[in-house]
Amino acid sequence: MLTKEQIAQRIAKELKDGMYVNLGIGIPTLVANYIPEGMTITLQSENGLLGMGPFPFEGDEDPDLINAGKQTITTIPGSVFFDSAMSFGMIRAGKVDLTVLGAMEVADNGDIANWKIPGKMVKGMGGAMDLVASAKNIIVAMQHTSRDGTSKLLKACTLPITGLQCVTKVVSNLGVFDIQAEGFVLRERAPGISVNEIVAATDGRLVVPNEVPEMQF
Repeated sequence: MLTKEQIAQRIAKELKDGMYVNLGIGIPTLVANYIPEGMTITLQSENGLLGMGPFPFEGDEDPDLINAGKQTITTIPGSVFFDSAMSFGMIRAGKVDLTVLGAMEVADNGDIANWKIPGKMVKGMGGAMDLVASAKNIIVAMQHTSRDGTSKLLKACTLPITGLQCVTKVVSNLGVFDIQAEGFVLRERAPGISVNEIVAATDGRLVVPNEVPEMQF
């Protein structure tokens, strides 16, 4: 199965030169470390930063430079800071080309649940609902199953919904899936993972093409 870093590395292959990209909390933040060399990608953080760089090396952290998940970050030449009103104005106006989010559940029609587990304390929904309502393209980075083996790729989400029919692609620790009208379409397998293992771990509708290649890094 893929590590969190490998999930982020695979998602980085979806980036295209000139994109404006928002990286959500968790695994998505790691994508910043794998932007292909020579490619110009502008990372946007909803707490008010355009031009986010990779994570700093140990000892180089600046506590005043953080992303939306309160992790210390770096900036790149030309970075700009602004208030949250302007940041969410960018998001709601559709200025972000790609959003990468974590999720607790994704349904086979593209619904996503990623902000609340009933009965557990949460600080708030953050920017997730604005992002899923306004993004042109949403890729989810997630673990395929919970610790007890229960699938997180479902026929329908059981947790409170963040957005409806908005996810276009899922990269889990087992594979890469496009979300289309017929459900999850398996495009790539994690190295060493069989199609049968993915079928067994997926509760939602799953379409398996005749050939499913292993992921390449």
